Amino acid sequence: MGHILIENLNKEFVEKRRQKRDNGNTPESGQTVTVLENLNLEFEAGEMVCILGPSGCGKSTLLRIIAGFDQPTSGRVLQDGKELSSPSPDNIFVYQHNGLLPWMTVWQNVELGIRHTADPGEKEETIQEYINMVELEGFEDHYPHQLSGGMQRRAELARALVINPEMLIMDEPFSGLDFLTHMKMREEVVNMHLYLGKTILLVTHNIDDALIMGDRVVILSGRPAQVNLNRKLEFPHPRDPKTAPELQELREEIFFMLGVSYAV
Repeated sequence: MGHILIENLNKEFVEKRRQKRDNGNTPESGQTVTVLENLNLEFEAGEMVCILGPSGCGKSTLLRIIAGFDQPTSGRVLQDGKELSSPSPDNIFVYQHNGLLPWMTVWQNVELGIRHTADPGEKEETIQEYINMVELEGFEDHYPHQLSGGMQRRAELARALVINPEMLIMDEPFSGLDFLTHMKMREEVVNMHLYLGKTILLVTHNIDDALIMGDRVVILSGRPAQVNLNRKLEFPHPRDPKTAPELQELREEIFFMLGVSYAV
């Protein structure tokens, strides 16, 4: 479960904002803007797919369409042969910014996804299992404001995973984290993916994240976005692009593809 097929996907919108000045590049009010153009992609069930591209190219728009929160202008997205046109409880979206309910504890936030489970004993065991999985045992009764940024992200992951979704959709989940927390969260997501085998779609601006985490990396062009690169990464974990020659070569290729002439 979790096989994704994207066929001839196009997305347009009408610019509604009035611009204070025109520099020749900004669309005028009422003008149709093409964001995604004729995208064709296929992701295997259980793959972690990392999507990169220039800022504003439509990466988040693509995720919202796959999640069913937005509709394409034309084309379609199929999951396991069924067209996706609305949000599904089998597909969970993890937003870029903290989405925990601030008036609920870690336990209560995680409980939201399975609050209708009939067996109270089974529910408590499942909640504790996922809290332990993200290493938040001992913080069950803490509120979001009492947690660090990294702990909040881990709580969000537990809340998403406890539902046992077919697909996890993540829009820059490490944004705003400090360096060490970023590294720890990246490792935890990789470990959970290897353990649970869920399909994960993850938008990132970090090339190293994509190369270290992904089973597949997709590079989108500037707007209107088209697929510039769609490559399966058949490298065992753990990975280090700086010590693996093939990954280092791909890293430099992606930097150049995204408009940077040297890899830092």
